Amino acid sequence: MSKKMLVVGLLSNLIAVAAEQGWYPHEGGLMKYVVKIRFGEEPDTMPDGWKFGRVSAVTVDKQGEVYVFHRGKKADPLIVFDGEGHYLRSWGKGMFGNPHGLRADPDGNIWVTDNGDHQIFKFDRVGKLLLTLGEKGVAGEDESHFDRPTDIAFAPTGEVYISDGYGNARVVKFSKEGKYLTTWGRHGTGPGEFNTVHSVAVASDGTVYVSDRENNRIQIFDPNGKYLREWNHLGATQNVFITPDDDMWIITHRDNIENITYDTLAGRIMHVDIKTGKILGAMESPGHWLHRTPDQQIFIGSLTGNVFRWYPGWREGPSGRDEGLQPPN
Repeated sequence: MSKKMLVVGLLSNLIAVAAEQGWYPHEGGLMKYVVKIRFGEEPDTMPDGWKFGRVSAVTVDKQGEVYVFHRGKKADPLIVFDGEGHYLRSWGKGMFGNPHGLRADPDGNIWVTDNGDHQIFKFDRVGKLLLTLGEKGVAGEDESHFDRPTDIAFAPTGEVYISDGYGNARVVKFSKEGKYLTTWGRHGTGPGEFNTVHSVAVASDGTVYVSDRENNRIQIFDPNGKYLREWNHLGATQNVFITPDDDMWIITHRDNIENITYDTLAGRIMHVDIKTGKILGAMESPGHWLHRTPDQQIFIGSLTGNVFRWYPGWREGPSGRDEGLQPPN
């Protein structure tokens, strides 16, 4: 047998073996969780006729109350539930052009980004407006204007970072009181350049992690925007969440084309080592936004119109005849 025929035979065998492998393994190992797929709508405790539209974000405050930010017309855009999904209160009707980001700060205040009207709002827990950044309906790139901002993050020292994100390509840093401090970034593919700054998170040492989604990477900076390094192995990251003890979680997609083509349906939740970027575990989930609670629950805001509540657990056997008769707890 000639060398050429041998090489062709080996390649054919490799292709055949690859085709038989079937499902790709979960990076870092499968994380074992159970999911409630209609948190906030089962049980149905919202006012009559209310339902979610496309859910852009979800967060949980220190009291364990769950805040949902959505784009539907049949309910207030910001709705609050208890930890089991029972309606508590809501606000914001007619206030936002297009809901996007949502975070609870360490003091329990609620921040949102409106990427339709180019604004950021800070509320207290019951919806009192405390601070507004940006001018309604006016896009810009100076100290007091944004162009479709996406996310908010809080430094341990109190500063606030805004990813300004769809129109602009930058991160903007403010004081806790909302005073402009600095900004960095521009359109491009090089270090410190962005193509859709979709999420931002800050570690306990002040290191800033930025989802450069359409460039399929996470870029990492010091607190003042000095480029440190980047990770290119995690796909097109939708959202980054870092716990106070530096546990990092992301909701991501294989690449930016898959993300847009599948409209976030083909996502994965990943647990990531914050120092090395090593994937510690993964599991499938559609999703646009992620929040992880101290008791290991993971809340996902999905553009499918759902909030997913994932909690640790795993089935011990196959489904039985009563499967599907009622939703899980």
